[in-house]
Amino acid sequence: MPTFAWTGRMNRRPVSGKIRAKSLEEAVKRLRDRGIIIETINETKGGLSFSFFQRVTAKDLALISRQFATMINAGIPAVQALGILAEQATKDKLREALTDVKREVEGGKTLGDALRKHHKMFGDFFISMVDVGETGGSLASTLTRVAEYYEKITALQGKVKSAMAYPMVVLIVTIGVVILMLVKLVPTFASLYADVGSELPGPTQLLLNVSQFMQKNLLYIIGGIVGFIILIKRLLKIPSIRYKWDKLLLKIPIVGSLVLKTALTRFSRTLSILIRNGVPILESLEITSRVVGNKVIEEAILNARKNIGEGKSLAAPLRDSGIFPPLVIHLITVGEQTGKLSDMLEKVADFYEEEVDAAVEALASVIEPVMLVFLGGFVGGILIALYLPIFGLAGTIQTE
Repeated sequence: MPTFAWTGRMNRRPVSGKIRAKSLEEAVKRLRDRGIIIETINETKGGLSFSFFQRVTAKDLALISRQFATMINAGIPAVQALGILAEQATKDKLREALTDVKREVEGGKTLGDALRKHHKMFGDFFISMVDVGETGGSLASTLTRVAEYYEKITALQGKVKSAMAYPMVVLIVTIGVVILMLVKLVPTFASLYADVGSELPGPTQLLLNVSQFMQKNLLYIIGGIVGFIILIKRLLKIPSIRYKWDKLLLKIPIVGSLVLKTALTRFSRTLSILIRNGVPILESLEITSRVVGNKVIEEAILNARKNIGEGKSLAAPLRDSGIFPPLVIHLITVGEQTGKLSDMLEKVADFYEEEVDAAVEALASVIEPVMLVFLGGFVGGILIALYLPIFGLAGTIQTE
């Protein structure tokens, strides 16, 4: 379906955007139906589509929630607002999903039911909050709270990614430099030492053998690395293996602390907003378990959910799991006793959000020197191995 870029005016204010329609006439009609006075409209030239690789992120959901809430507050009907959101979506999958949701709502379904058809994209949290907002007649204010939630989640993800970006960059640079030296630099020395004809030191000979192997099998090595990464990703989708991996992560010094604090922030903030907006506790815990990002903590939350279903408190099973810190347990206990659980959980989330900042700084301070030593060790080791025969030759000349 063609996409048309347009500019115009609505309520005397300049507006612009893109719209997908079967023809130019249909695009013009749909824009005029929205009360837009069209100034320019042109079909955009489509290129290659990479929609298969596009993933709807927390940032996308934050933007949708914020825009949706703003339009509803401005008096725009939900169906029309969905159409505008679909036209402004930059990701094909999201645009198609919003268009389908609009069509379902026009057909008489509730917004929550229409979104549930695309629950893998929008997630249980988003859909449950929309259900609550629709039922209570407070969709706009609920969507505003959803936007604030996803904005905080996005900020949290950004902090964690920033902590991991530096070591990943150094690792990639190290691998690139080592491969370049083995493929380009080492062969130069190999031809030089071949002319000398003397026996080479063990490290030098090993380096030359590795270089020859890489030159002959570089494509196979790259393919093997890619295949290994794909295999690891597939293995981590198996629940039992993912559980063991997540359990291992929690035990790694500094890294484990960052993983735990990040998960506790997501747990507390998600559960708080769900309870505050009237989602039943059992449903809230089930939704929360799927957003913490760690199978070990997810299992502890689901076990707590089971205990609550049997009439027990939330704090006791979380304490028995041995994962949740005493501070979290104490505040949850106070919240249950005073009837202010959502407020206490919000305090937990705010506290651990600050702790994540501190953990990121601690991780960066440790990783930077380690990665520099790692890079220097590899490159320095290769250079030393290359020059060992020259050092030996110089020592022989001095002895003579």
